[in-house]
Amino acid sequence: MFELLVTLVERVGIIVTIAFILTRFHFFRNMFYQDQLNRKQQLTAIIFFGSFGIIGTYTGLSLSTESLQFNRWATDLTTEEALANSRVIGIVIAGLLGGPKVGIGAGLIAGLHRFTLGGFTAIACGTATILAGILASLFHKRNKRMKLRSAFLIGALAETIQMLIIVLVARPMEQAWALVNIIGVPMIVANGMGTVLVLLVIKSVLSEEEKASAMQAQKTLRIADKTLTHLQSGLHTNSADAVCRIIHNELKTSAVSITDKAEILAHVGLGHDHHQKEKPIQTQITLDAIKRGKILIANPDSIHCSVEGCPLGPAVIAPLKQRGETIGTLKFYFQSENDLTNVNIELITGLSSMMSHQLEVAQADRAYQLAKDAEIKALQAQISPHFLFNTLNTIVSLIRLNPAKARKMLVSLSHFLRQNLSATTQEVTTLEQELRHVKAYLALNKERFYDKLTVNYTIEQDILSHHIPPLTLQPMVENAITHGFKDKDSDCNLEIVMKKQQGAIYVSVEDNGKGMSKATAAKIHQAPIDSDTGNGLALYNVNRRLSMMFGEHAALHVTSTIGSGTKIFFSLPYEEVQKQWIS
Repeated sequence: MFELLVTLVERVGIIVTIAFILTRFHFFRNMFYQDQLNRKQQLTAIIFFGSFGIIGTYTGLSLSTESLQFNRWATDLTTEEALANSRVIGIVIAGLLGGPKVGIGAGLIAGLHRFTLGGFTAIACGTATILAGILASLFHKRNKRMKLRSAFLIGALAETIQMLIIVLVARPMEQAWALVNIIGVPMIVANGMGTVLVLLVIKSVLSEEEKASAMQAQKTLRIADKTLTHLQSGLHTNSADAVCRIIHNELKTSAVSITDKAEILAHVGLGHDHHQKEKPIQTQITLDAIKRGKILIANPDSIHCSVEGCPLGPAVIAPLKQRGETIGTLKFYFQSENDLTNVNIELITGLSSMMSHQLEVAQADRAYQLAKDAEIKALQAQISPHFLFNTLNTIVSLIRLNPAKARKMLVSLSHFLRQNLSATTQEVTTLEQELRHVKAYLALNKERFYDKLTVNYTIEQDILSHHIPPLTLQPMVENAITHGFKDKDSDCNLEIVMKKQQGAIYVSVEDNGKGMSKATAAKIHQAPIDSDTGNGLALYNVNRRLSMMFGEHAALHVTSTIGSGTKIFFSLPYEEVQKQWIS
């Protein structure tokens, strides 16, 4: 019995070797990783594992129940012969990994084949093979994470069931009992061990592949992290050179090159003496990759470099795309064709897709920034002095009555308009310039208010050099003049504050005008509100620009009480101001 066990374990080694070969096939790996197999994959797996079971039959030992002699190889059996084999291993693995359809299908193939070999156990063994597929499929798990101990028990149980069926079905009974007494324990142990060994080989090979994939993913992410900042500015010679150096250092290739549709943007590694940036593309296969928009693999002969003795070896040329259009290529050169492994090709495919995505994101960011800048310019351009015509009429009247005052108002008007016009081309101005602009505006309004208007300034001089969006303060003051003091005959007080407060630049404009309801105060800066004195864009635009440049925390705040006045203020943290304009 011990000698039979040793011999069966030796034969199991053949099955384990075949299992290792199985792991080289893509369909087998897909079956292991996928939760659900399609019909084609199921049919392929059934045929494959059925053949696996047939091999287990042929690697068995034939036993004559009359002479009790083993024959090491057998292709057919006499009526008194039976097989000690490892057929059940392939069927159990089929059920465990592939599920009911694969397990039963493989069992049918191997079972019917066993029936054709003859012998007094043909029906019993053929039936037991099919039942082994059913049994194993009951323990099929979608995550394929079968424990080795469970695999041993299932393999041993399947063989135990076969021994029981032999006793129950095979005739004559005496030969069946004699056979089971001789081969029962060795086959149960050997097939249990074989199931474990096959599953262990499969799991170890796939585990190594997972580790390789994890390392590849880690390398790809590391490259992505290093190249991201360079690709944010788009694809040009500087960014391409930096990216090529990063990839060349990480992957240790012979050379790395990036091109646009016509020129070499960067080339790092072998051949850099003649594959120079800002020169036309020199290899035909690169132009073919751009034209076809697909990854191409080139051997040294197909590169067709125009320089004799070019040291570049085989290459993989991957397209770089934006919105589906090829805008350039990413090229990897290797020492020999042996380096063109599936792992490297998959890595290059992933890198080209990643870089294409990064370039699309960078383009989208630039488009967003341009749109944001355009919107800011449009918002600034919308802010125009509503009092312009009234001011001009006042100046016309003063030209006769008081030419000196008219001249002074014209100077103030020129300063005011100059600041308004320059604001459409400026991204930033200082608090000092904003204050000067407001004073020019108020000087133009004094003639309208005569002695009714009093302006109080609370200004901390050391913050006047800080930056804010242009035309921020004047609309706040204009709101007080135009709306707050409307129909107010006297005692018009306006207070303008610029100071440091709790680590922020605090700016406020407060009037003692007619005020407004809480509902109006809550929405006046959130959306344009039409009124008989304007279209409500001024404060809305100021709030929009502050929020867009500094975030929602920099938005305007409005407090007001009917009959008591209105206060409009905002706060800009020092850090936000410095980050926005100094960086």
